[in-house]
Amino acid sequence: MSRDARWKALLELLVERGRLDVEEAATALEVSAATIRRDFDGLAEQQLLVRTRGGAVAHGVSYELPLRYKSARRAPEKQRIAEAVATLVTPGEAVGLTGGTTTTEVARALAVRPELASGAPALTIVTNALNIANELAVRPQFKIVLTGGVARPQSYELIGPLADAVLRQITVDVAVLGVVAFDVRHGASAHDEGEAATNRLLCERAERVVVAADSSKLGARAFAHIRPAAGVDTLVTDRAADPAVLSRFEEAGITVLAV
Repeated sequence: MSRDARWKALLELLVERGRLDVEEAATALEVSAATIRRDFDGLAEQQLLVRTRGGAVAHGVSYELPLRYKSARRAPEKQRIAEAVATLVTPGEAVGLTGGTTTTEVARALAVRPELASGAPALTIVTNALNIANELAVRPQFKIVLTGGVARPQSYELIGPLADAVLRQITVDVAVLGVVAFDVRHGASAHDEGEAATNRLLCERAERVVVAADSSKLGARAFAHIRPAAGVDTLVTDRAADPAVLSRFEEAGITVLAV
């Protein structure tokens, strides 16, 4: 296993458990304790974890795993969600995509839809996510609009007044929103207030809003508010979602697709 793969695996374990000791991590990754100690030290130097005696802990309750270290967690669910979201888009529409692993999968699903293989343009994609724009820029059938702004290294998203200035000049047919948490009472939310503010504005410029979120995000809340549940038209999630939670979204007037 390469160092990069180990670091991804260690950070994901840390997000899930909150704390890891060296021997536990070495057993999980099937490497030596010395290798894990070096990995922990390297990750601590990048301020991605806090070293402790014999192990490591995450950076508090609001810990955010940088996008570049998120691997294939819930990958099948996210791909199914993305394919379902892509079917909600009509050729010729303007589509807003926020950053995140699920919305990145949405971008990939849109790129391979046969109905979107041609057109002038087949879709207009508005995004503040550098990685999404980079992936779709090679698709000549898509018109790509990338906002300006200051890049967040955790999510590759552009945020701040420069991003907002572009968004205020446009409208989109549908905004696809990636979230850290989505709850009927607290709405959609993110870790970072700057990211939340830019995503909030994208939603305000949309005719309809689709939240693309796997079941682990539902019924939870995070630090920075993006949009109330009443401002969301459709939720696309996976089949592992709690039926009671989905019922509350439906009672709030949201169309729910569990795929």
